[in-house]
Amino acid sequence: MFHTSFKQLLNWVYRFKEEGLEGLKDKHGRGRRSSLSLEQKESLSELLLNESPIAYGYNTETWTGPILIDWIKLNFGIEFKKAQIYNIVKQLGFSHQKAKGFYPEADPKSQEDFKES
Repeated sequence: MFHTSFKQLLNWVYRFKEEGLEGLKDKHGRGRRSSLSLEQKESLSELLLNESPIAYGYNTETWTGPILIDWIKLNFGIEFKKAQIYNIVKQLGFSHQKAKGFYPEADPKSQEDFKES
């Protein structure tokens, strides 16, 4: 019914008996600690808000997961996997957005002619 193990149910019952409803609440500090310090997270937020990847030698205007992984490795010496970087970005309050393709070499007149044909 709760999609959890019998052992977990026993743990909840024990915590409820010992601490009441307070015992069932998630306790602060559980889970793995972040590899990034608070200062590093703040630095990353500032980077995403105010900087362009071009300023750091990347050939795009958009921060992507792989580019962030590379930037963090170069600047903080910490390696992340692709899935984890998106979790970090979400924790920082940012959302994944897909950029529209813009091609400066494209000819608008040729595009319109193509659409009409």
